[in-house]
Amino acid sequence: MIEDRDYMRQPEYRDPMFSGFRWSWTMVLIAVNLLVFVLMEIEAAYNPEGLVKMYQYCALSNEGLGHGYIWQFISFQFLHAGPMHFFGNMLGLFFLGRIVEHMIGGRRFILLYLMCGIFGGVLQALLGLMFPSVFGLEVVGASAGVFGLLAAWAALEPEGQMLVFFILPVKTKHLAWFSAVVAAFYILVPAERGIAHAAHLGGMFMGWFFIKKILQGDWSKLTGALRPAEKNRPRRPKLEPLEPKTDTDFLQNQVDAILDKISAHGIQSLTAREREILESARKKMTKS
Repeated sequence: MIEDRDYMRQPEYRDPMFSGFRWSWTMVLIAVNLLVFVLMEIEAAYNPEGLVKMYQYCALSNEGLGHGYIWQFISFQFLHAGPMHFFGNMLGLFFLGRIVEHMIGGRRFILLYLMCGIFGGVLQALLGLMFPSVFGLEVVGASAGVFGLLAAWAALEPEGQMLVFFILPVKTKHLAWFSAVVAAFYILVPAERGIAHAAHLGGMFMGWFFIKKILQGDWSKLTGALRPAEKNRPRRPKLEPLEPKTDTDFLQNQVDAILDKISAHGIQSLTAREREILESARKKMTKS
């Protein structure tokens, strides 16, 4: 029966933020960032020249990329320009990271996080090459990945809520849009120096893209104009309306295909339409 499948059962809810300490990928990232931060503070106090070399080799910069230091697209994500910069990013990583990791799993989470940081760094570097006097700053920090996690959470749960300043509830989709607009504004009107807004916006785009196009596999908006003619396309089962002619047809033709997809690729691979059909089927089974 459909309700006997593991992924149709309601899991016991555990708040990912307050379920106790565990060594998740989020905590590993925070630990690595903390280790690097401590080493940088020691270098700043006892060996300033060593700190300068660390920035030369690991911070994202036009000069470094010109020397072929392509690892800077990853290494810059673990450097920070002071205690406030570090603690602000780690606070965001702790809250957003645990939520997103709980929703998509550890391996997907670490891939998402690093890809957001890399893409944010690429966008910042491209603008730095085109407009070096405006965007050619040395870039450090985890904020590209953190902003990417915000966009990913908004893509996964747009109606979810986050307490801004711990008191003001804001929907994730609204907070993500606000953050993206602010970043885009300061890219077009670069009056605020010292903040890599292009990296923030690039990270957010990758966060949304990773969830909506890679995990959930909804390529329709990107490939609609490039699809082959219908007769040349491989046949795929068509999704019937939510109110099918009979319950038997609905269960056999729709739900089983979706459940097989979950079994093969995970629940995160479902499109919004497929999730809606699955929820409709669950309600029908509950009523019966």
